Amino acid sequence: MTTLDPQPTSDDLPRWSVTDLHESFDARSFADSMDRASADVTRLEALFDEHGIRATEPRPVTAADGAAADAAISAINAFQDHAGPLEAYIYATTSTDSYNERAEGLMGEFTMSADRERPLVSRLAEWLASLGVEALAEVSPQVQEHLGPLQKLADRAEHQMSEAEEGLYAELRSTGSSAWGQLQHVVTSQLTATVSMPDGTTPSLPMAAVRGLASHADPAVRRAAYDAEMLTWPNVAPACAAAMNGVKGEANVVNRRRGWTSPLDASLFGNSVSRATFDAMHHAVVASLPDFRAWMRSKAKLHGHDGPLPWWDMFAPLPFAPAEISWQEGLGIVRTAFGAYGGSLAGIVDRAVDEQWIDAGPRPGKGSGAFCMPFIDDRSLVFLNWSGSVDSAQTTAHELGHAYHNTQLAQRTPMQRAVPMALAETASIFCETLVVEEGLQRLTGRDRLALLDTDLQGSCQVVVDIHSRFLFETEVFARRQRRTLGVSELNDLMLQAQRDAYGDGLDQETAHPYMWALKPHYYGSHFYNWPYTYGLLFGLGLYAKYQQDPQRFQAHYDDALSRAGMNSAEELGAVFGFDVTDAEFWTASLDVVRARIAAYDQLVAEVA
Repeated sequence: MTTLDPQPTSDDLPRWSVTDLHESFDARSFADSMDRASADVTRLEALFDEHGIRATEPRPVTAADGAAADAAISAINAFQDHAGPLEAYIYATTSTDSYNERAEGLMGEFTMSADRERPLVSRLAEWLASLGVEALAEVSPQVQEHLGPLQKLADRAEHQMSEAEEGLYAELRSTGSSAWGQLQHVVTSQLTATVSMPDGTTPSLPMAAVRGLASHADPAVRRAAYDAEMLTWPNVAPACAAAMNGVKGEANVVNRRRGWTSPLDASLFGNSVSRATFDAMHHAVVASLPDFRAWMRSKAKLHGHDGPLPWWDMFAPLPFAPAEISWQEGLGIVRTAFGAYGGSLAGIVDRAVDEQWIDAGPRPGKGSGAFCMPFIDDRSLVFLNWSGSVDSAQTTAHELGHAYHNTQLAQRTPMQRAVPMALAETASIFCETLVVEEGLQRLTGRDRLALLDTDLQGSCQVVVDIHSRFLFETEVFARRQRRTLGVSELNDLMLQAQRDAYGDGLDQETAHPYMWALKPHYYGSHFYNWPYTYGLLFGLGLYAKYQQDPQRFQAHYDDALSRAGMNSAEELGAVFGFDVTDAEFWTASLDVVRARIAAYDQLVAEVA
């Protein structure tokens, strides 16, 4: 009889603690902190008005301008130093318990205060562009210290609406795209599905737990979970479609008024990545798709399929691999790999556990996926949905990599540590690669094949599935210019994107039409997808550098991480000797994946 394996319940797995900041929402310190956030913005508005920080005619810079710049930059950093942990404190509840209406209301209250900073930053951008960042740096120590971020801010001025329009948009976001994104989070985090298990039981599980069954050892359980998804997503798809239309429709209007040629151009600018770099990476990705498709068909054979891989076996463990690992075993895998690297990375696992950084288990009201957010000082909060798979262990390494990155950013000011997503994936992918490579060096035979299988599943997601998301979002933006899109049309677009990306590697009859509804990335930002691919391939390049000369690499790595919010992608690549505008760099990283596919196929022939 097939039953669910006795994995730890969510109550057995660790939950993060944020009580060292505030004991509860009822604490006096929390009320004072909320009041201060509002008061700080009011003072910031008065300071900008006092110094006339807004668009002005170009003129020679004065000492008074330097003093104004010092005051404005210091005040913005002070506001963000306070507001960042406060937001994280509230989000620690809203992300794990969407049933908590009080927390949702407090987040709305905080957001309305915090959004008042947005038009001030727009005003600062116009002022910097008018007077010149280099000129201001000669009379302002703060400008000199924040040269990179401020130059990017000045460049942004070319793509801004008028001051009044930017102010209005900042106020309306909380009732527009932010509200739509929250709707998607609430309806998907509270969604449950009834799974018709092969033993005749019919448990009702949170959707995050249902999706976790994709890595179950029993193929009948995996199929049952997939069938449950297909039956359940239609219940919330109309609400998610409304949210998608609201978010993307708003983005189209704002991007057009800001003078962006396309939403992708706005995304590239926000990520400090040039179009030349993106095109080079995209070209290499498209060229690699046949290799991934061949791997999928090879994996399909191991699961008894004569042809392409069904969707429900995408994350399946190998039939002869240990399907489940304990939470402590997963932590041990990560701890061992990080320990082999050494330095301060070696202790990040134990620190995260001892200081209660991690919320590990799925439960009703908790969102899906995984993330890491900075909290107090150099501490982070790590959000997981542990499923007991080897892939879960790699996800843990990934998110703890973000936490390690945050320890290096902590020495910087908030303006310096605002890392774009593409560069934020640097440390996380590198840490994930450490785990994979440590395993590959010591494992042989079927154990080695099992690790390669898990690693290539992840690479396939980050290259192939992310490509499908890019294709989907591109088409959604284009069509949303003309009309709203219904559930059927969104499903069709997703299926077409999966056909174009997965090709004959996937049994297209089993493709997942509701991937657009379940991924929060579409609702919180735009083209949030491709930076993952950038991070994977850049991280593989970094690992190659590390292997060439570990001591030299380690001597510069931490400082480079601390500068990720201050440099462009091209500048950060140059630190390590990479030309990221050259397709050969991306092809070389994908060649590492191709070599793992070749090793996989060889092991299949030997041991399967």
